[in-house]
Amino acid sequence: MERYALSFTTGGLLSREASRVAQVYLEFGRWDGVSQAVRERNILQARTSSSNTRVVRETLQRLRTLSGHEIELMSDGSPTEGQHLMWAAACRKYSLIAEFAEEVVRERFLVMRPDLGGGDFDQFILGKSLWHPELDEIRPSTAKKLRQNVFRMLREAGLHSDSGDIIPAIMSARVIDALNERTPSDIRFFPTTTSAGAER
Repeated sequence: MERYALSFTTGGLLSREASRVAQVYLEFGRWDGVSQAVRERNILQARTSSSNTRVVRETLQRLRTLSGHEIELMSDGSPTEGQHLMWAAACRKYSLIAEFAEEVVRERFLVMRPDLGGGDFDQFILGKSLWHPELDEIRPSTAKKLRQNVFRMLREAGLHSDSGDIIPAIMSARVIDALNERTPSDIRFFPTTTSAGAER
């Protein structure tokens, strides 16, 4: 079984950063040169060169999971549309986040159990470790960072409240159409009763 990629310990959702990088991509019309341009212009306004390089790399990796149409929407859409697209991008990039989103967040929402806390993530990780021994190899401090950043992403995507409840995703028609371009639809990563291909 393929090992989980676990390099999402910092940065949060990166939707603001992704919007800026998407504009550079559209300026170039290709990925070649985008990373260098973003770093040289310090478009993300990082305080240090090392943090700039790290954030640019992570933002690009997630953006590259989006289609050309989604990147255009990332550039000129609303903040909420960008947040929803970057949650989908994080799920596409990291299968661990995708499985947590679909198997825990969406499932709890659909069965009307909106409370979601760190213990639910820990229990999820424990279950997955039966098939993914790499999860047993991570240090407790790393596991804590993974948990913290997943919940940070959820909050920044508007899907989790400070009080610990799941917030239903109210997605625009443009985002729903974009997510439905994939098979299966990436709507499965969101707490919503909207189904794939649903009429709106």
